[in-house]
Amino acid sequence: MPDPYQTLGVSKNASANEIKSAYRKLAKKLHPDVNPGRKDIEQRFKEVTAAYDLLSDPEKRAKYDRGDIDAQGQERGFGGGGPFTGGFRSARGGYGQSGQDPFSNFGGMENIFAEFMNMGAGRRRPGGAGPTETGGMRGSDVTYPVSISFIDACLGGKKRITLTNDKTVDIAIPPGVEDGHKLRLKGQGLAGFGGSAGDAIIELHVEPHPYFTRKDKDIYLDLPITLQEAILGGSVTVPTLTGQVTLKIPKGSGSGAALRLKGKGVATTPPGDMFVKPKIVLPDPLPQDLSNFVEKWAKKNVYDPRKKAGL
Repeated sequence: MPDPYQTLGVSKNASANEIKSAYRKLAKKLHPDVNPGRKDIEQRFKEVTAAYDLLSDPEKRAKYDRGDIDAQGQERGFGGGGPFTGGFRSARGGYGQSGQDPFSNFGGMENIFAEFMNMGAGRRRPGGAGPTETGGMRGSDVTYPVSISFIDACLGGKKRITLTNDKTVDIAIPPGVEDGHKLRLKGQGLAGFGGSAGDAIIELHVEPHPYFTRKDKDIYLDLPITLQEAILGGSVTVPTLTGQVTLKIPKGSGSGAALRLKGKGVATTPPGDMFVKPKIVLPDPLPQDLSNFVEKWAKKNVYDPRKKAGL
């Protein structure tokens, strides 16, 4: 795999935020869901994801910068060189020469691999590549940024994604997740060397909604109403997370008094509520007869809402 810094288009002294930002831009552009059937772009997406997985982990990034691991997160060969490419360091500290048995000081190939597979046994690092309890090398975790709708984040749902191994899976989105929430798929990361595979980390990113907003488990909506609805009251149709409902606007409602729809918020246990805030919208253009009426009315009825609000 190419150098992960070059793959993400960042410098070697890039901050964690710069690396994350570069990855998100590339992942959004290269994701297989956006480029169906494009095997070349799919391969590029895999490389970008693997590069981010390495550089987003401070420990793995430090090991890569020191040359301890390669771009795939695998330990480099004996003595810091590639596997079986730079000779074998003997028990006396030298390297095997041409015509010599490179295994003479190790007791044979079996001992070399036994020593390699047993080093660090029992020091498995949770969540990343490293020696497992059986001596093998655990595969790396792979992080996938996944965009989900505002509604699915509130109510829960399913999302189909394609992993780097070309496997397609349906993930269950729990109700009430927030932006940045992570789900773990055990064993769906990169394959290990003689050990278990890493995990797939699904990082959820919630898309904004055109008119709903959220605070904790409650939903908020600014509802435009007419002048006559504000003064005389009436029944209006209001959208909710689960569909439309009828809401009664009390007589004399003004902008600012929120109306509560119990249980119509985020589908947690217990569920949140929805708060509807009426906002008076005048007709456009303003009718002349309405303007004349208000002008006459205002001369006889003076009131100051700002004084009442302490402004």
